[in-house]
Amino acid sequence: MSLRLFKILWVIARHRLDTLIPMERLPLWLRGVMWCLPLRLIPVGKRSRAERLRLSLESLGPIFIKFGQMLSTRRDLLPDDISNELRRLQDQVPPFPGELAVARVERELEMSLEEAFARFDHAPLASASIAQVHAATLHTGEEVVVKIIRPGIDAVMRQDMALMYRAAKLMARVPEARRLRPVEVIRDYESTLFDELDLYKEAANTSQLKRNFKDSALLFVPTIYWPFTRRHVMVQERIRGVPVADLDTLIKQGVNLKKLAERGVELFFTQVFRDNFFHADMHPGNIFVNADNPEDPQYIAIDCGIVGSLTREDQDYLARNLLAFFHQDYYEVAALHIESGWVGENTRANEFAAAIRTVCEPILEKPLKDISFGQVLLGLFQTARRFNMEVQPQLVLLQKTLLNIEGLGRQLYPELDLWSTAKPYLEQWMKERAGIGGLWESLKRQAPELSHQLPELPVLAHQALSRMEQEHRQRHQQAHAITRLDEKFTQQKKRHHRLRVGIALVAVALAWEPLGEWALAQPWQVLAAAAAGLILLLWQ
Repeated sequence: MSLRLFKILWVIARHRLDTLIPMERLPLWLRGVMWCLPLRLIPVGKRSRAERLRLSLESLGPIFIKFGQMLSTRRDLLPDDISNELRRLQDQVPPFPGELAVARVERELEMSLEEAFARFDHAPLASASIAQVHAATLHTGEEVVVKIIRPGIDAVMRQDMALMYRAAKLMARVPEARRLRPVEVIRDYESTLFDELDLYKEAANTSQLKRNFKDSALLFVPTIYWPFTRRHVMVQERIRGVPVADLDTLIKQGVNLKKLAERGVELFFTQVFRDNFFHADMHPGNIFVNADNPEDPQYIAIDCGIVGSLTREDQDYLARNLLAFFHQDYYEVAALHIESGWVGENTRANEFAAAIRTVCEPILEKPLKDISFGQVLLGLFQTARRFNMEVQPQLVLLQKTLLNIEGLGRQLYPELDLWSTAKPYLEQWMKERAGIGGLWESLKRQAPELSHQLPELPVLAHQALSRMEQEHRQRHQQAHAITRLDEKFTQQKKRHHRLRVGIALVAVALAWEPLGEWALAQPWQVLAAAAAGLILLLWQ
């Protein structure tokens, strides 16, 4: 653990990543601390800041590479030089040797390479943060790609996650950061990240996504060859497409980029709201374009290791929140946040709505094409800090995916109007969900279960009535027993009272003469105190 932390610090120092920090935005005291750090003695070198950042992320491993991949899609948040350099993380990560790949394939498949494939390219076709792929041909003639998990990556990832947990626990001690629920967010990220190491899960996700978009003009998903798929090796159909980040080729082939960008938005909302099963790692390295028909382009998706889904309640709240934003109904947004439990139930909706309006109005007054959903989310998070809004771990993947889609769409077509593209789809979805058609579809889904339970309804009703009658008898018996106990307690209390009075009278009678003499000799204040004490004794 300490060695891994030392390596992270060393990489930061060696590549002088401190030079990426905008010093002028730091507080004066922190600026002074940064100037005094000894790492400033290390020369920056001839490499550009973007190249130094990319090399740092590459050397630190998959978790950091994935972070760089996500950043590479946000050209609206990063300078062009950094964004262009980080794009190389999407499919140009240094590969591991072909000999190791062959050894892992043969070990996983429990057969020789010649038995499994008619041809296998030892040089990788592409190399990513967690795995790399090799082109191959099956004996039946199908062209495929073989995805192989990097050897030894589990240990590095567990070390990084342990460090992230430590940092999250430290953050959780700070009241300002506690609402972000850092430990829960890291735990959720860990589960999705380690799912990528199990290629059985990725293969199953790919098959599910392919079924969801069967014969769809929006998306093509390659076929999985299950007989050659194992936990660390997966074989799937080889696709032929243009990388979505290769704008020059797309333009040269005459692809309708506006339609392609809008279809990306439609694809996202279809996955989230129609299927409740969405590809949550849609960075440009995983997305290709079928440009056979340039006016009707189709997306091709690979690498389904990370997928997300929402509960029915979260789906409804999310759709209603987005529509309320589209209509600039901030009170509805506030009410939905309170109703869903995303902010405290004691929050006053009108105050929360006013705070949201203050942040969003300056943004929404811009032309729709200039609005960044990422900026809206950031502004909302900053505003919600006042109202102790907690981060919802189940929505983190969704937010990441939406930001990726927005970044990708703006890269393809900078005039993309994300809001107006999404609004009709959401309105139609809500109409179908809440209307007669949605009710009928819900009844049809539940019909098999209802038909199974219908013959049992008389028996279930009889059992319910019997239980109610039995519970009524038990309550009656319990009430009768409590009444009897209360009567016994009252009688016992009266007996104790009579006993105390009797003892007091006997004592007074036995000691009357000396007591009388004593009383005559005492002042009236003492006699009054004694009388009060006797009264209290008899009262008890």
